[in-house]
Amino acid sequence: MNDLDSLQQRLGLEFRQSDLLRLALTHRSSLNENRKLTEDNERLEFLGDAIIDFVATVALFEQFPELDEGELTRLRSALVRTEQLSGLARSFDLGAALLLGRGEAGTGGRERDALLCATFEALIGALYLDAGLQSVSDFLEPLLLPLARETLFRQNHLDPKSRFQEWAQSAMGETPHYTTIDESGPDHAKEFTVEAIIGERCYGIGHGGSKQQAEQDAARAAIDRGGAVDPA
Repeated sequence: MNDLDSLQQRLGLEFRQSDLLRLALTHRSSLNENRKLTEDNERLEFLGDAIIDFVATVALFEQFPELDEGELTRLRSALVRTEQLSGLARSFDLGAALLLGRGEAGTGGRERDALLCATFEALIGALYLDAGLQSVSDFLEPLLLPLARETLFRQNHLDPKSRFQEWAQSAMGETPHYTTIDESGPDHAKEFTVEAIIGERCYGIGHGGSKQQAEQDAARAAIDRGGAVDPA
């Protein structure tokens, strides 16, 4: 059994056009090392991102009639964020099937959230082209709806920045702002360090592969600490 067959077994899918599945797994870093590869998965990622948003929107609209527009929007955002989609990618061991350049693989690319999220989106784009929207819905809805129910139960659809801002405005009468205090690593594996600040005091320090992720992490740290902290 080859890698594509093994992956399809894990996914419970059977692609009619195996080249589409292979393309969905082709990271741009692999092109320079394999002359047979002429295209990466970024266009499929673009397509899959939009399709996931659409399928999630329809599923939430139909399954949660009691939620208003704002609640549905926040819940959808929680479902399709990088951490959530990379978790789904890990559940199918998508990283093991990725076609990566040696440098990307050597720096942990198979486990990087942003890369796994992008690959999952590319997979959905490929599935749409191979089998149509209904097949995508049949695959995605059983994955997304249990996550949606758990998110609602735990109120995780209120992202840390929103929760911290609500607290800051209520308790302090001020809106937090975020300052990047460090940026390290190569371009393909950046690490940002960010402070969550109210007034002139730091309330939390966060890290992430993008400024947005680092800001969310800093807000989460501020919520967990519940008070001002000295910068590390």
